[in-house]
Amino acid sequence: MTRTRQQLTVAELAPLARVAVGPARALSAVTRLRGGSKKGVYRLAFDDATTAVAYVWSPDEDYWDQPDSDPRDPFSHASGLDLFTASHTRLSALGVRTPRLLHVDSTANAAVVEDVPGGSLEEALDRDPDAARPTVERLAEMLEIMRDCTTAGYGKVALVDNGGSSYGGSCERLVTDRALADIAETAVRDERVAEARDALEEAVHSLAAEVRPRAHRTLVHGELGPDHVLVDAGGDPVLIDIEGLMYFDAEWEHVFLRFRFGPHYDVLRVPDLDEHRLRLYRLAMHLNLVAGPLRLLDGDYPAREFMRGIAEYNLVRALAHVGC
Repeated sequence: MTRTRQQLTVAELAPLARVAVGPARALSAVTRLRGGSKKGVYRLAFDDATTAVAYVWSPDEDYWDQPDSDPRDPFSHASGLDLFTASHTRLSALGVRTPRLLHVDSTANAAVVEDVPGGSLEEALDRDPDAARPTVERLAEMLEIMRDCTTAGYGKVALVDNGGSSYGGSCERLVTDRALADIAETAVRDERVAEARDALEEAVHSLAAEVRPRAHRTLVHGELGPDHVLVDAGGDPVLIDIEGLMYFDAEWEHVFLRFRFGPHYDVLRVPDLDEHRLRLYRLAMHLNLVAGPLRLLDGDYPAREFMRGIAEYNLVRALAHVGC
């Protein structure tokens, strides 16, 4: 169902901006940045030519139309100020660069952060892969720092860091259950999945049976593509869209990294990942990148052809896994 979404205005964001940067600078313009599907991301331009960025969490800014995040479900809707602040605190404590936090307004469900000037790593790689390589190498160092942050529990940082525990018996069990749910959901949307449903479910069960238990998990971003990495003035990577930060298997992170970084993934590769987990998580990720985009397209998300392309690309690869 189409709904009317109003972008926030200078007048509406001015009080938030004033508290964040002080009364000496007046807000002169706001621009909603493209790409956000779970929160509004607005560049704030001030009368002294400086800028900042506002994050706003509200139903009008969230295209997913999902229920509120269940903190005990690692894969529940990763959106909200509390998830953001917990993730920002954890990464900052490790020395992992994220945009500097200027102000948090819990009443407005909003935050203001620094405006990182160098664009995204995705843009940098498109312009000149060789010039962007040092940033990718620094990103690999950041990921190693995160990987060294381990815990016996798994789940969202906001939960685990406060002593909570997640649903499910293990990371691999959660991934398996979600993959089966994604197959069931997609089967009613696409005839190809309906026809291959039994084969896909059998493949998921077979891959899951090969995974052995593991005692510790590591810190992962969860959706770390080059579009979720900004580049600062010194060429250092800056992680954004961090609300999904969680303790989980490193293989989950690396399957996504390989999907999104493509030929540049070799710089991020690590040698000691579990091949059984990688195989299960790869198929599960393909299935989720079909179910998720198709679900998003039930609403009024504007970049519709782009999202259909993601779904189709991953559907073809999931079906290829079972020879369809």
